[in-house]
Amino acid sequence: MGRDAQNIADIRNMADDVARLMADRLGGARRGEHPQLDLMLRRRGGALPGRLRKPARFLAQADRMAAQPKLGRQVDLAAVSRAYQQLTKHLEPLGQISRWRNSTLNFAASVAFGLLVLAGAMIWLAVRSGRL
Repeated sequence: MGRDAQNIADIRNMADDVARLMADRLGGARRGEHPQLDLMLRRRGGALPGRLRKPARFLAQADRMAAQPKLGRQVDLAAVSRAYQQLTKHLEPLGQISRWRNSTLNFAASVAFGLLVLAGAMIWLAVRSGRL
């Protein structure tokens, strides 16, 4: 996502992207919740490497400043773009193998549970009809 901030409206989108990536990769958000970057940094900011905490705080501050037009014009858009690129570069690939493994295990567990229920129903029917 090598996207550059062109205006203060882009800052909000970048902060939302980073907050979503943090929620997806590091946890800290309830189902259906879309917390802002400030909240995600309070919840899971410690899970970020030390070198990325400062850019994350800078992006959160720029997001707060962008909410007020006069302050938003004072934000360094190039620095916001650099911070965004550093954070997305770290957060996007994080945990791809574990997510694939978890989805495979979830599927296998669902199949095993289905077979267990089916076997239980067949045994119950066999006992009920007197075959066992």
